[in-house]
Amino acid sequence: MSSLFEKIGAELRRGLVQIVALSLLRQRLYGYQIVKILAAAGLETEEGTLYPLLRRLESQGLLLSEWDTAGARPRKYYELSREGRDALPKLELVWRDITGAVGRILDSDSPAEFAEVEVK
Repeated sequence: MSSLFEKIGAELRRGLVQIVALSLLRQRLYGYQIVKILAAAGLETEEGTLYPLLRRLESQGLLLSEWDTAGARPRKYYELSREGRDALPKLELVWRDITGAVGRILDSDSPAEFAEVEVK
């Protein structure tokens, strides 16, 4: 049962990391900084999950990236593109709608309160 729980939990985290990453990238950050911020906030995320997500968001036009080779180690920095800045408030509204609905359902004693359905 715990492996099923872990699998479902990982799927939930993977989905929400997208909006959290976009929110964090209102400022310029590199991938490892994002991993550390997520971990500090209690949202452990594997680098193997984050980096493909960042590449996908960039290919969708929501992020820009730039290599910085001035330091001891080259780092790829990410930040929201103009499209990402436009999309983020809309995605935040969707997120708030979803979390509100899920919260109401989880807190409910009876699913019948949401619609005219017969519950036996």
